[in-house]
Amino acid sequence: MSGEKAIRGIRQAAERRAQAADLRKAATEDLRRYCLEAQKAGVSISRIASEAGLSRQGVYDLLAERP
Repeated sequence: MSGEKAIRGIRQAAERRAQAADLRKAATEDLRRYCLEAQKAGVSISRIASEAGLSRQGVYDLLAERP
């Protein structure tokens, strides 16, 4: 593999990684918002955790994060 081909691969991988980070951030913000809405609607933290695939502590940590 030439140096230029490797550099192109690095740039492409870095771009995909940045896009994945943006998608993860947006998904986390959506999850936090829906968890807050569910909590306000009276859904138990246990149920929220189960539906989100998180532990109860994970839900509490998510809700405590700043958006």
